[in-house]
Amino acid sequence: MSTILVTGGTGNLGSLVTERLRAAGHAVRVLSRHAADHPVDLRDGRGLDAAMAGVEVVVHCASSPRGGDEDAARHLIGAARRAGTVRNLVYISIVGVDAVPLGYYKAKLRVERLLEQSGLGVTVLRTTQFHDLVAQVVDAAAKLPVVPLPYGVRVQPIAVEEVADRMAELAVPTPSGRVPDMGGPEIRTLADLGRAYLAATGRRRRVVPVPLWGRAYAGFRRGGHLAPSHAAGRDTFEEYAAGRAAAAARR
Repeated sequence: MSTILVTGGTGNLGSLVTERLRAAGHAVRVLSRHAADHPVDLRDGRGLDAAMAGVEVVVHCASSPRGGDEDAARHLIGAARRAGTVRNLVYISIVGVDAVPLGYYKAKLRVERLLEQSGLGVTVLRTTQFHDLVAQVVDAAAKLPVVPLPYGVRVQPIAVEEVADRMAELAVPTPSGRVPDMGGPEIRTLADLGRAYLAATGRRRRVVPVPLWGRAYAGFRRGGHLAPSHAAGRDTFEEYAAGRAAAAARR
């Protein structure tokens, strides 16, 4: 069994990856700003060398749309080099980082390149958006009298649990490079999924598709963030929405 460091190990994806790796018998170190054992902020890197000592595999789930991902990657790469034991650094990225000119996507692509040029063994998995993100977008829009969602944007959401399964599979000492993308089972418009989610959660609201502007919106309209030939996911968004509604009813 390997000693594995999971960055962002208390987050949405990282916590699930940690569960799976521990269930498989690995020694897992959880690293995040709020972790009990390794409370490290990757943006400054203090405490990272101690967390990295003796680690064979790093699963890099930590990320923030607010910035700092490139600094975090540089600190992680430096610590992995100093440790001298890291054989595989597994990174979760996003389908379309090289096709949709969104700021966060550009940062994720730069992190991919930093890792590829690091001299370390690297595995990169790109996935489509998680079901949770679609729900967050709709919930935010539903605070208004009508529910405005971007016109003509299709999405291919995937269950975070399925992505965690795949990341745990890749967390082995042998690196795989860029592995095949992983997309959800269906491609549908965001407006259509919004209606389904509102219905599942008992909200009778009108969804209004709204045209936007800019190069990033055009990239999404072109479908640069989709992976139709890699629809590996099984759980549909409707199943996710129904499960979320059932969980809310039990509380």
